[in-house]
Amino acid sequence: MLKMIPHCSILLLLCAAQLLSPSSALPFEQKGFWDFAMDSMDSGGIMAMMRDEEEGSATGEVLPPDIHICPFGCHCRLRVVQCSDLGLTEVPKNIPQDTKFLDLQNNYISELKEDDFKGLTHLYGLSLRNNFISKVHPKAFVHLKQMQKLYFSKNYLTTIPKNLPNSLVELRIHENRIKKVAAGAFTGLVNMNCMEMGANPIHNSGFEPGAFKGLRLNYLRISEAKLTGVPKDLPETLNELHLDHNQIQAIELEDLSRYRNLYRLGLGFNHIRNIENGSLSYLPRLRELHLENNRLSRVPKGLPDMKYLQVVYLHSNNINQVGVDDFCPRGFGMKRTFYNGISLFGNPVNYWEVQPATFRCVSQRLAIQFGNYKK
Repeated sequence: MLKMIPHCSILLLLCAAQLLSPSSALPFEQKGFWDFAMDSMDSGGIMAMMRDEEEGSATGEVLPPDIHICPFGCHCRLRVVQCSDLGLTEVPKNIPQDTKFLDLQNNYISELKEDDFKGLTHLYGLSLRNNFISKVHPKAFVHLKQMQKLYFSKNYLTTIPKNLPNSLVELRIHENRIKKVAAGAFTGLVNMNCMEMGANPIHNSGFEPGAFKGLRLNYLRISEAKLTGVPKDLPETLNELHLDHNQIQAIELEDLSRYRNLYRLGLGFNHIRNIENGSLSYLPRLRELHLENNRLSRVPKGLPDMKYLQVVYLHSNNINQVGVDDFCPRGFGMKRTFYNGISLFGNPVNYWEVQPATFRCVSQRLAIQFGNYKK
């Protein structure tokens, strides 16, 4: 009986059985644009479309009107839209409205227009790193009510973009051409706690009074800029402040007076010759101090009084002597924590002339980094 059935009929029966049986295939893995278009439909929708084609009643429309197709060339998966390294000159259209993270880095975008992000009310993170952006429409971010992370580094911005989302938590805007931060530039950003704005050609005079008003930052980096001193009126909530690779020449008494919450301070790779006595007393919670690659001729005063200080970088300075009480207090009543890192290499001081008692409040011998000085 089976021999009477033509071979084509057998094939049709096998295909029908395969369609009607439960699928045992592995989870679908998106590989390209058309794969995503199919992935955006559930298996029931695909089966229904097949049945409509068999019955001759399929409509011409495959996707419902409220479902967006992934922009051509991009990869869309799990609410992440990746459009990096595509040579784009503008923000692509048809970005799915449920997108959580949009990656547009390493393109040639030069301008952000008013409606570029329209409808993306669920966007959490946006990366615009390494483009040519010099112009941002004042309303470009008005639709992004939930965005928390904005990566704007390596562009051509000359000012802070206006009307940043109030929900913003992290802003990375280093390696631009910013020379001025106007008063009120960050108005309304009460949730912001992390800002990276180094490698901009900004001087101390570029920060207008009130430039940081309203911010409650935990982390701020203004490295590789044109600073000649510690900027005034930075947020007093700071836990970390990094001003390395600038042209700061001295730390004056009042420079650090408002930053009592600091536990990490970076002042390495500057031109610091003097730290005024008493300056460090304003930092009672400091745990880590970076002063490497400066022009200090002696260990800064006040280190023994810092109860929680654990790490001090002083290498590559001009320190020619180290006193027995430069790091540790007399007795152990004031020091709450032991040092676990002191670097003094690259200074014109003979390590064999330093008394062993100098490091009596250091946790272990290996925590001290000394070395011969080489001119």
